[in-house]
Amino acid sequence: MGEGVSSRIRVLIVDDHHVVREGLSSILKSKDDIEVVGLAVDGKDAVEKARRLVPDVVLMDISMPRMDGVEATRRIKMENPQTGVVVLTMYAEEELIFGLVRAGAAGYLLKNADSVQIAEAIRMISKGESMIHPAIASKILTEFSNLSEGKPLKAGKANPQAGNLSGREITVLRLVAEGKTNKEIANSLNLSEKTVKNHIRHIFSKLNVVDRTQAAIYALRNGLIDINPKQ
Repeated sequence: MGEGVSSRIRVLIVDDHHVVREGLSSILKSKDDIEVVGLAVDGKDAVEKARRLVPDVVLMDISMPRMDGVEATRRIKMENPQTGVVVLTMYAEEELIFGLVRAGAAGYLLKNADSVQIAEAIRMISKGESMIHPAIASKILTEFSNLSEGKPLKAGKANPQAGNLSGREITVLRLVAEGKTNKEIANSLNLSEKTVKNHIRHIFSKLNVVDRTQAAIYALRNGLIDINPKQ
């Protein structure tokens, strides 16, 4: 029994609306493998509670008083790099997504996501994967693939090993950039999920990045892959 509890994914919910906090909490409390360890009313509260509770995953709102989700994500990731952040966003907030990418958020869902999608995103981010809604992924890839220059990502410094990516790793990286999960990549390439995970780990090491989103953006901005954005 004790082992089961300790293996549950610890989640901190952050939103300035009481109804949303309580609604998300009720949804997640019904999942056997997820434990809601705290509720935060804004970004500042989120940083303080993340510091004290050290959750596995933070479910983060963007527009909040005192401190927004972008700054809260940045501070939480600085203090607890292993904590994953899943952002709940609206289309109107897309301009803030790029700041969240740089801050280290790994999951992006629209606020109309259902309980199954939210729970699955939390599970994936807790395992080091990413979950990006297709509409948001398209926006991110379109913007970053059109950039010819700009400030590098903090975790994306030039690495001489980047040129050593194998053909298979380039293929895997392209699929990662398209928002595919490990399982989808494995099915597409007729590989095991374990093999895909190994490829992604090697890619991270060679590119000197810490998550899938940063790997995709690094590749796009440095010409390692070429994705033609679709409308």
